[in-house]
Amino acid sequence: MSACQRLTTLKSLPRYLARDNQIEKQHQILTDFEFMQAKIEAVGIQALIEDYQRVEHLETDETLRLLQRTFELSAHVLNQDTNQLASQLWGRLLSYENNPPIQQLLQQAKRCQTSPWLRPTVPNSTPPGGALIRTLVGHTDSVWAVVISSDGSKIVSCSEYNIIKVWDLASGQQLLTLSEHDASVVAVAISPDGKKLVSGSDDGTIKVWDLASGKQLSTLSGHDGLVSTVAISPDGEKLVLGSEYDTMKVWDLATGKEPLTLVGHTDLVMAVAISPDGKKLVSGSEYGTIEVWDLANGKQLLTLSEHDASVVAVAISPDGEKLVSSSDDHTIKVWDLASGQQLLTLNGHSSFVWAVAISPDCSKLVSGSNDNTIKVWDLASGQQLLTLSGHSDSVLSVAISPDGKKLVSGSDDGTIKVWDLASAKPGLTLTRDYDSVRVVAISPDGSKLVSGSVDNTIKVWDLASGKQLLTLSGHDRPVNAVTISPDGSKIVSDSSDNTIKVWDLVTGKQLLSLSEHDYGLLDAVAISPDGSKIVSSSWSMSNTIKVLDLKTGKELLTLTGHDYAVGTVAISPDGSKIVLGSSDNTIKVLDLKTGKELLTLTGHDYAVGTVAISPDGSKIVSGSSDNTIKVLDLKTGKELLTLTGHDDSIMTAAISPDGSKLVSCSTDNTIKVWGLATGEELLTLNGHNSFVTAVVISPDGLKVVSGSDDKTVKVWDLNTGKQMISFIGDSDFNCCAISPDNQTIVAGDSSGMLHFLRIEGLDVNGVD
Repeated sequence: MSACQRLTTLKSLPRYLARDNQIEKQHQILTDFEFMQAKIEAVGIQALIEDYQRVEHLETDETLRLLQRTFELSAHVLNQDTNQLASQLWGRLLSYENNPPIQQLLQQAKRCQTSPWLRPTVPNSTPPGGALIRTLVGHTDSVWAVVISSDGSKIVSCSEYNIIKVWDLASGQQLLTLSEHDASVVAVAISPDGKKLVSGSDDGTIKVWDLASGKQLSTLSGHDGLVSTVAISPDGEKLVLGSEYDTMKVWDLATGKEPLTLVGHTDLVMAVAISPDGKKLVSGSEYGTIEVWDLANGKQLLTLSEHDASVVAVAISPDGEKLVSSSDDHTIKVWDLASGQQLLTLNGHSSFVWAVAISPDCSKLVSGSNDNTIKVWDLASGQQLLTLSGHSDSVLSVAISPDGKKLVSGSDDGTIKVWDLASAKPGLTLTRDYDSVRVVAISPDGSKLVSGSVDNTIKVWDLASGKQLLTLSGHDRPVNAVTISPDGSKIVSDSSDNTIKVWDLVTGKQLLSLSEHDYGLLDAVAISPDGSKIVSSSWSMSNTIKVLDLKTGKELLTLTGHDYAVGTVAISPDGSKIVLGSSDNTIKVLDLKTGKELLTLTGHDYAVGTVAISPDGSKIVSGSSDNTIKVLDLKTGKELLTLTGHDDSIMTAAISPDGSKLVSCSTDNTIKVWGLATGEELLTLNGHNSFVTAVVISPDGLKVVSGSDDKTVKVWDLNTGKQMISFIGDSDFNCCAISPDNQTIVAGDSSGMLHFLRIEGLDVNGVD
């Protein structure tokens, strides 16, 4: 078959089978991995999704329905890299153990891989069957606002980096990118006829655009300060904007004339909404008050002041009867718009509530919060109906489609998510922490993984199965570090609650709780090679280091000397010395037994964020915010090498097991490999497109594993620098580790998910 014929077949075969009612063949081809892979590579993921949409009575075919929803959920990943298909199927469908066609598909996907890949060993991505439909990626920073056009066909979003994007709501396709503002775009609105888009920016301007073409029609200026919020009247004639200087302005949208200025707030106007009849304007302020105005004459009608903090969002019900407000006080309030009477206070979010929207039938209220969740409420009773999780950072904006069936959310995590609001249900849940996974450690025998999270907990997992064995609760604030004793029997954790805790790794029993530092956040902890001592550092004004007996918790030494916080600690392989890196730009070497300061090493111009000691104990490697790495003699303190080449701060430095190579990662998005003896830059590993937050070297010294804010984990050949495998997740990766058998990678992300990934398709020498 020629390439042209193959392409035609891939495009048309499912359509012909659907037309001819060949149900069995249609089902067969739509559950075949090789067809899926070929079609995505040839014509893209949306064409494959449409094949499932053509299936008659799709709702009665569980397997095909699950696959359609899986591809919608994975579209943003597969649009970036079609080679992610097998990983996406395994990560999203592994839970469906009782669906034989699904399990057969997963095994076929595994057999058909012709290049190395990372196979999830436990479910690690949102499965089909829940409320989430798809994720839209394209913004590189916070999505401040989302709106949906009146015909329900388009989404408009705006973001931190001066960008406005227009999307097709049905397919998720990006239609337009508008970038004429000179600062962050924080507010957008669409005219009722769907023809015009209005945007407000921190550059102090309002721009009016043609929504279909993206052409800029006009720029409105003349007000003071940044524009914080915008709204368009139901007749499309008036534009209202709120600004940082206490005022609102009402413009004629057709002429650009400014007919009215409203003064009454005493602080930043954070939100505005116009009633469906166009008669009333509602505004919320940073001071915590809500004002109701007559839009025709600017008269102030009501002042509502029941919130205890800033009012950040307001919405008016489509019937014009109710006003909803949300606040930094973590609450949502429902008011009678005519009288100003407070009807309900809704509690449930654990942090600021950034956004609210009301469904077209006035039955539901949707809220988005700094706690990373979306909640759906009954507007009449205030009952919480549903919590939607999926964003890995604050939910800043929400919008409901005109038919009430879809919900769109924008987040600080840079993504937009589309949800099924009409039939929203939780669906299958994934085992995850409630907040970002900050640290991971693997036991010396490779049997267990320990993770520490911003949700204050430590979890113990079986590394082979990914099964959660224990949850260790006791810290009152985020866990900053975990380490495992050399004999694998104990976990030591430190936390922002100013405590160190020692736990039994097998039983989870808390053996010790130590509050030895006077105050401050505990930021780093290490265990001596013989397992007898703990060394911890405090991120505080005291800048102390404590040496503690691991068995008894007795304080052996209190060490001082740094002028600022100590953020990184390492112990020499022979257990005789402590090396400390500090934000006072220095490194100190101390005698672990006596606490005597042996050396103070200067040379960095900014904070030292990472230190490591070579396996033979002869060299210190330090990485700094001054973009440099230094190699120092541990015995004499002599500076042996200064390595330059990174363009931004050094996040981590790791030394290969044989001590010959140094690997560094940076916020310049790169990884570099250096000769430790000579300082020669051997390789630069390019491939990440955001900060590289973590890097580890495999125990066999052949592979580098990296995690990044670009939501990827990558595996590299340490000798050649070749990128061998890339895995795309749904959230930024904070940490990673690789097992002693060199085959299992565990990576923690900012949504609280731990990804257990098995390297497939590499031989024992790590070569294709």
